[in-house]
Amino acid sequence: MSSKLYNEIPSLDLADFIEGDQERKNKFVQALGDAYNSIGFVAVKNHFLSDKKSEQLYAAIKKFFSLDESIKQKYEIEGLAGQRGYIGKGKEHAKGRTTGDLKEFFHVGQEVTDGDPIKEEYPDNVWVDEVPELKEIGLEVYQSLEKTGVYMLRAIALYLGLEETYFDDKVKNGNSILRPIHYFPIENPEEVPADAVRAAEHGDINLITLLMGASADGLQVLRRDGQWIPITALPEQLVVNVGDMLERHTNGKLKSTIHRVVNPPKDKMKTSRYSIPFFMHPRSDMDLTCLPECVDENNPKQFEDITAGEFLSERLAEIGLKK
Repeated sequence: MSSKLYNEIPSLDLADFIEGDQERKNKFVQALGDAYNSIGFVAVKNHFLSDKKSEQLYAAIKKFFSLDESIKQKYEIEGLAGQRGYIGKGKEHAKGRTTGDLKEFFHVGQEVTDGDPIKEEYPDNVWVDEVPELKEIGLEVYQSLEKTGVYMLRAIALYLGLEETYFDDKVKNGNSILRPIHYFPIENPEEVPADAVRAAEHGDINLITLLMGASADGLQVLRRDGQWIPITALPEQLVVNVGDMLERHTNGKLKSTIHRVVNPPKDKMKTSRYSIPFFMHPRSDMDLTCLPECVDENNPKQFEDITAGEFLSERLAEIGLKK
């Protein structure tokens, strides 16, 4: 296990893994494993999302979030537990809290196009008449991030001593979510609950999260010694972190690190912050039982057996999206 304390998250080059010789590939796998053992986050360049696509998506979501509240609410659909379309301000809170986060967001989910019967499990995506370009660019970005995620999971599989393609069929048509987020301006900070923050400290639910560069600072990660460290990715990087499902499946060998988005300094409270994470989920029937490769005398089994679908339902209830 790595015991290194990072002051910033390690930067890796995905081309080393995809196009490199065996030595470069092995080095990438080891560096990724070391980072995921300790800090749970890396920044990766040479992924599949172009700057152009990223900029187009940011432009489309800024247009959506600036629409009138009454228009946005047309896209908040009852009964979807926030899994598609618009989710209004303060609806979601961190596990263990009741104060809503100071954000609103939009969800784009998996489009199943190959006749896979799993399509029955997924609600249809919700598209916005007022921002028609959101559909095309949203799906392009979704696919680029999903493809990047598959390669990251292949590197993780090798690090764990598994077959390289171990995760491939588990994430094919998986329940992944692209989530453009708007941390809205706070015009009157004194009217906001004292403990309200943009995103309270939490771990992600999924296998891994891929985050496009956010529009402003604010993301912080809790290091193992209790220090919060700021995370900034360079424009061409994605930040990729371990989620709770992967931590469970690896019996805690890979760390789902607690992170948060803090409120800006007072002079910047009246500005927006945008962020677009991609939450990579497996299919609901994936068995998250601790891998035998990750259980031994020094690391006895810590988690009970559960499927990805059961775990997701449990957590959606805990964060207030599912009643």
